[in-house]
Amino acid sequence: MKELLIKIRKCEICKAYLPLGPRPIVAAHPNAKILIIGHAPGTKVHATGIPWDDPSGKQLRKWMGVSDETFYDETQIAQMPMGFCYPGKGKSGDLPPRPECAPQWHQQLLDKMPNLKLTILIGQYSQRHYLGNRMEKNLTETVRNFGNYAPEYFVLPHPSPRNRFWLSKNPWFEKEVIPEFQEQIAKQLTSGN
Repeated sequence: MKELLIKIRKCEICKAYLPLGPRPIVAAHPNAKILIIGHAPGTKVHATGIPWDDPSGKQLRKWMGVSDETFYDETQIAQMPMGFCYPGKGKSGDLPPRPECAPQWHQQLLDKMPNLKLTILIGQYSQRHYLGNRMEKNLTETVRNFGNYAPEYFVLPHPSPRNRFWLSKNPWFEKEVIPEFQEQIAKQLTSGN
């Protein structure tokens, strides 16, 4: 695993497209039980090099019901975004994750994490990649039907502050989905390998 992480952190396959240059963000360990697959790091995460070190990450930890210490314990929770580097700014937020990362690195990382019990798919990019035609017609319906993907996957919207409108339009999410999500997280963190 160490050698693979070194290779990933030195990756420059899409360097020409990255406005801030390459800085692959990843955290993984062979003992990890939970894997988080989100979009791509934002500018703050690019600057610090710490996964989910921003308001989205704070919200995600709240949804999970875990402390910062637990969240950043890579022997428990691994972090593998769809795009490992900050992709740049678009018209309405950050650009989509670069398409090179997932095919290049995901399976290699997954092969080295045999103890994974739960993969959290955050947002449409990871859901489209991992669920394919099992997805519902849109992200809202996919999240509403989260039980269809258990026990392997748990699907979530992005925890970005930009999603406040979605959250206010879909109050069922925090009432019905989050309690089940927290239960699944706690179950995996307390289970033996």
